Amino acid sequence: MPTTRLVTGILAATLAGCTLGPQFVPPRADTPAGWTNEAINPQPGHAQASVPVAEPGAPADWWTSFGDPVLTSLIKRAAAANLDLQSAVLRIAEARALRDVAAAAQWPSLSANGSFTRERISEKTAFTSLLGSAGSGTTGGPVGGAPSGGVSSSVPGLPNPFNQFQAGFDASWEIDLFGRVRRSVEAADADMTASVESSRDVLLSLLGEVARSYVDLRGAQRRRAILDENLASRREVLELTRQRRQVGLGNELDVANAAAAVSSTEAELPPTDNRITVDINQLSFLLGREPGALRAELIGPAAAPPVDGPAAAPPVAAAPAAAAAALPAVPPVPPRVPIGLPADLARRRPDIRAAEAQLHAATARIGVATADLFPRLTLNAAVGFQAQHFNDLGDWASRFFSLGPDLELPIFSGGQRQATVRLQDVKAKEAAAAYARTVLAAIHEAENALTAYGSEQARRVSLEAAESQGRDALTLARQRYESGVTTFLDVLEAQQNLQQTQLALADSTATVSIDLVGLYKALGGGWENF
Repeated sequence: MPTTRLVTGILAATLAGCTLGPQFVPPRADTPAGWTNEAINPQPGHAQASVPVAEPGAPADWWTSFGDPVLTSLIKRAAAANLDLQSAVLRIAEARALRDVAAAAQWPSLSANGSFTRERISEKTAFTSLLGSAGSGTTGGPVGGAPSGGVSSSVPGLPNPFNQFQAGFDASWEIDLFGRVRRSVEAADADMTASVESSRDVLLSLLGEVARSYVDLRGAQRRRAILDENLASRREVLELTRQRRQVGLGNELDVANAAAAVSSTEAELPPTDNRITVDINQLSFLLGREPGALRAELIGPAAAPPVDGPAAAPPVAAAPAAAAAALPAVPPVPPRVPIGLPADLARRRPDIRAAEAQLHAATARIGVATADLFPRLTLNAAVGFQAQHFNDLGDWASRFFSLGPDLELPIFSGGQRQATVRLQDVKAKEAAAAYARTVLAAIHEAENALTAYGSEQARRVSLEAAESQGRDALTLARQRYESGVTTFLDVLEAQQNLQQTQLALADSTATVSIDLVGLYKALGGGWENF
């Protein structure tokens, strides 16, 4: 049968079809063999409390290495409720739908149709004149004196106007001879993979931001406690200078200097309280909550309230120190941090994986554009029933069908198709350059994070020694002042130096943990368990 031979020929052409365009080969990440000595070795003369180790096994759930259950809870809740992450997940669903749209072109399309039309043919056209001549058997007009051009009177059985009922099915199928559809699906698959990796990158950034804000909050709370402790100490010294003035051992200058030191410390409280509020609001935002929603959970009864004016002196000087001890500590860093090797970044970091998927999609689109240079074969079919009267629509004699291929051969388009191929080729090269840049930026980010982590730990060690020496200096200065051996300026200077050192140490302790968060983020782990 002719139809069978036609279908067989088309299927044979389909099986013999080729896929044009370059085949994608995963790029090789150009990474060094190991980390630099400056990044992983302690600075000379300083011992690191936490040492990065270039060995496999970088933790996927790195936040648990801080040993802080509150941080772990915040991380999990943020991953479930963050609005940016929800938008990223929706973009995955969008990419998956676009992939399904592209894949649908691989299959035949079938549609049912039904129609009714009431139609009248013009009697003043060349076609109706021809019908009139055929109906009368002459070239001079219709038989029997019918009006010239009268279609219905000239051709028996052809009313004008007339009805037409139709019901049937239409089908079409593009035979993917040169892989245009297959390359489109390949590109859509790569786009979907890139969306997945981009959502993981959003998740990784979210986890890092939650941990950073939480550590900064604990550092600010520690700073507030130090200020309270110093404020109590300075008020005690102010009272001492007043007592000494009353008995003739001091003067107004000492009292004024002591009062100025109290006011100076009080001035440090509002910015610190603002920092605490900003961190709490940032955590609330990351968890998809209203401002201040986490204050009761994160402040706790041990934290000092915000200060609107000069605070009253505490009953005893030891009270702020006790409150500081009751505050949640800055999450400590673990003694060892496995960091793997630079080559592991291409496997762990979502931004590198997304860049590779984008390169894959750009490569596949070269094949789509190349296939458009070649013929496109489409198989069309239509079958159904047509009748002038609705009651005749089901008669076997009312059937109709059409079946045949439609071949589209591009001949001239002003160079548009060739330019599209060149365009897609340039985009693929651009994607390759973006991939190489992403890898290089990741290596630099990890190296800088390692260096910052080690340097800050060395700074913290020096600040710890300076704090101990500052406490000794303040104790000695007070003893000498109370004995009348030295002036109050020595006490004031010792107080100021100790407070600055303590605040710097609190900030450094928080910075060490924040730098470790940045290192974990640079290494790319954390998205695997979500």
